Amino acid sequence: MIRMKKKQWIFVLVLVLVLTMLFYRYGLPFIHRNKYAKVKTQYEFTEIINLGCTSVKQQGASNTCWSYTGNSFLESEMIRMGKKPVEISQIYTARQAYLGRAQNFVRLHGGLSMGEGGQIHDVLNVFRKYGALPQSAYSGLYGNNTYNDFKKMTPMLNSLLKVLVKTKPLRSNWEESYQAALDAHLGKVPETFDYEGKKYTARNFADQVIGIRPDDYVALASVTDQPFYEPFVLLIPDNWSFDSFYNVPMEQLTNTIDTALQRGFTVAWTTDVSENGFSWQHGLAYVPQKSEDEMSKEEINTMFVKPMPERKITAAERQAAFENWQTTDDHAMHIVGLANDQYGRPYYIVKNSWGKANPYKGYMYVTKEFVRFKTISLLLHKDALEAKIKTKITL
Repeated sequence: MIRMKKKQWIFVLVLVLVLTMLFYRYGLPFIHRNKYAKVKTQYEFTEIINLGCTSVKQQGASNTCWSYTGNSFLESEMIRMGKKPVEISQIYTARQAYLGRAQNFVRLHGGLSMGEGGQIHDVLNVFRKYGALPQSAYSGLYGNNTYNDFKKMTPMLNSLLKVLVKTKPLRSNWEESYQAALDAHLGKVPETFDYEGKKYTARNFADQVIGIRPDDYVALASVTDQPFYEPFVLLIPDNWSFDSFYNVPMEQLTNTIDTALQRGFTVAWTTDVSENGFSWQHGLAYVPQKSEDEMSKEEINTMFVKPMPERKITAAERQAAFENWQTTDDHAMHIVGLANDQYGRPYYIVKNSWGKANPYKGYMYVTKEFVRFKTISLLLHKDALEAKIKTKITL
């Protein structure tokens, strides 16, 4: 038996107490704390459709889900078109979008919301204007960084712009300063690069290797205060480019996704993930019958144990949640398939960009009711739409 001196025992005891306190206060490093984490799920899923997609990525400490999702979507489009998919540089796309957002901020004399977020159409806009780079040519990881971390970069960029718009006349070379700040945090963008033995620019890599046509894609949203099947500007902070969306009835959101999946097309999706029915740790999202305030402690603890009844959402409820900011543009993910639980209820198979630290290795199962309630927008190929919708929106 090993004997320890009194001082050693005291040290071990203090260490255990400190670690215990830190565990209960902060949780273990790199593990998300969750009040449902000890609940063992009884969900059983059977895949109905699971379309081709590339591996799950980790967006790190950056609000670039829209770029990860949009580029994951383009990678799946390459697979659908019979091409060898390539990991597209998510940070190159984000960087070029940030430049466009800064330009609009300056044109509006500072009258624009600035942040790291965006809409999925920003990926197509960057592709159309600048092209694309493979991850191997531009990772956006500078210095000793091993993952995206924008915590210092974003406040610095925003401060630069706020000072800029207070100066008159406007400095003509401000974009050079902004680009230099991006270089300092993300590294310089190469003018040319080698890929599989051939030299490319961002433009001809996008055209020759990825090969999608941005004009072949359509964005949909659903609101009740605009005419259906007409384009409108969705007024949310992350639609900084003021792009238009085609307005469809709430029921058409899931009908459109179903048709797309059946035809072999994946769908890029933006949504609200702040609801208590959304659990990344369990890889599940649904619409509980009660709000969390109305639930007992037992009901809260068993929310994700097994498939539960859902509250049916009306278009009026959906619109009210959007207008009172209960539904906000929080996150983007990639819908790649359809599955049923053990009771036959359908769920979308959704690829996330938060790594693989959940029960489904980075994927989630999301009910149709949640999608109808919490969707902000959809982006998909126009050939994935039903003919009657294409006719109504004159595509």
